[in-house]
Amino acid sequence: MNNSSFIVEGNCHLSGNITPQGAKNEALQIISATLLTEKSVIIDNVPNIIDVRKLISLLEGLGVTVLQLGAHKFSFAAKNIDLNYFASKDYLAEAKKIRGSVMLIGPLLSRYGKAFLPKPGGDKIGRRRLDTHFHGLICLGAVFNYNDKTDEFFLEAKRLRGAFIHMEEISVTGTANVLMAAALAEGTTTIYNAACEPYTQQLCKLLVGMGAQIEGIGSNLLKITGSDHLGGTEHRILPDMIEIGSLIGLAAMTQSSLRIENVGYDHLGIIPSVFKKLGILLHREKDDIVVEQQDVYEIQNFIDGSILTIYDAPWPGFTPDLLSIILVVATQAKGSVLIHQKMFESRLFFVDKLIDMGAQIILCDPHRATVIGMERKSQLRGIKMSSPDIRAGVSLLIAALSADGVSQIDNIQQIDRGYERIDKRLNALGANIQRVIN
Repeated sequence: MNNSSFIVEGNCHLSGNITPQGAKNEALQIISATLLTEKSVIIDNVPNIIDVRKLISLLEGLGVTVLQLGAHKFSFAAKNIDLNYFASKDYLAEAKKIRGSVMLIGPLLSRYGKAFLPKPGGDKIGRRRLDTHFHGLICLGAVFNYNDKTDEFFLEAKRLRGAFIHMEEISVTGTANVLMAAALAEGTTTIYNAACEPYTQQLCKLLVGMGAQIEGIGSNLLKITGSDHLGGTEHRILPDMIEIGSLIGLAAMTQSSLRIENVGYDHLGIIPSVFKKLGILLHREKDDIVVEQQDVYEIQNFIDGSILTIYDAPWPGFTPDLLSIILVVATQAKGSVLIHQKMFESRLFFVDKLIDMGAQIILCDPHRATVIGMERKSQLRGIKMSSPDIRAGVSLLIAALSADGVSQIDNIQQIDRGYERIDKRLNALGANIQRVIN
C-alpha cells in the first residue's frame, strides 16, 4: 500500500446518499480502553481503516482475544496479557507506526503497573507534545523515565492514586489517557481543563458502562472515583464528524447534491454553521444532512464588513482536522477568508500543491493562509502530487475531483489511515478514482 496512488478524473459531479464511517479518533480511544478489564467489551461501528487495524493488531499481540462479530463489530477480552511482549522489540516497532498507541499507556499502567512507549508515528504536521500525557500520569503517582538513545518512554507504578490534575493543555488524547488511568486508581481524581469533545464524552460513557464513576461528563471538569475492577459492556461509535465535514466540502466543490445519512447531528457542534459561513447551502432532515447543488457559494464577512477568519479551537470550537477541507472549499468560493491553524505548525504546507493547481492562496506563515476565492471563473487543473497527511490528502482528493483534467495523488496510505474505502464509496456516487500500485 505504501506505493499506491489515486488516478483521479476531474470535472466530477456526484449524486446520491452516503453513510459516514465510524469515528476514527473515538475508535482509537475506545479500543484502548478495553485493556482496563478482563471481561468482554463489544464495540460496534468500528471503521475499517489502517490506524484502527494496526491498533487492533497491537492488542492481539499483547494477548487480547479479538473476535470480529460483523463487518464493523468486534469483541475484545483482555484476560491474559503478555507483558513480555509488551516490552519486546516487536511491540515497540509496531507501536511506533501509529500515534494512537500512546493511548495504551494509561490503561496498561493502571491495570498492570507499567507501560512502555516508543515515540509514536502518525501525521507529519509539526510537533505534537506528549508532555500532557506524562504530566497527568505522574500526578497519579507514576514514575517516568525516558531513554533518549532509543527514543522510548517507560512508566511504572504499583498502584496509581487519585489526585487533582490541572491539564497543561486541552488535549483530547491526554485527557483520555488520564481518564482511563484514573478509572482504576485508588481514590478520587479531578481533571481540570479537560477536553470535552464528543469522543471524550463517548469514552466516559463507555467507562461508566464498565462500572466507572465519572461526574461532569461533557464539561472541562471531570471527577473520577476509582474502582478496584471494571466489567464488560457494549458500545457504539459515533459517525465520524471529520468525514462528514469532508463530504460537505466535496459536494460544494463538485457542484453536487448529496445526502449524508445518519450523521449524529447533535454531536456535530458548530461544524454545519462554519460551512454555512462559506455560503454552502445545507440543511438537516431528521439525522441526515442534505447538501444542495449550487454553482456559486459566497463567503460571509464579519458584521463590520471585515474579512472572515476561520480558526481551530478546543471543543466546542472548530476542529483543526477540518481546516484543510475549509481551505480547499474556499478556493472556488466568491470572496476571501483567512484560515488560522493554531494547533499544528505544518498543516498548511500542503497549499503549495493547491497553488500549483491554480488556486489563489497566500501562505502568510506556518499557521495562517489567506484564500482568495475564484468564484469558479478559473478552474483548478489536474496535477501530480503527494498526500502529506490524512486531512491534507482528502483535501487534495476533493480538489482533484473538482479540477479540469486528471490528477495523480501518491502516498495514499495516509488517506487510507483515516478514510475507509474512500475511492469505492465515492465511485458509487459518480466519481472516477482508480487505485494503482506503482
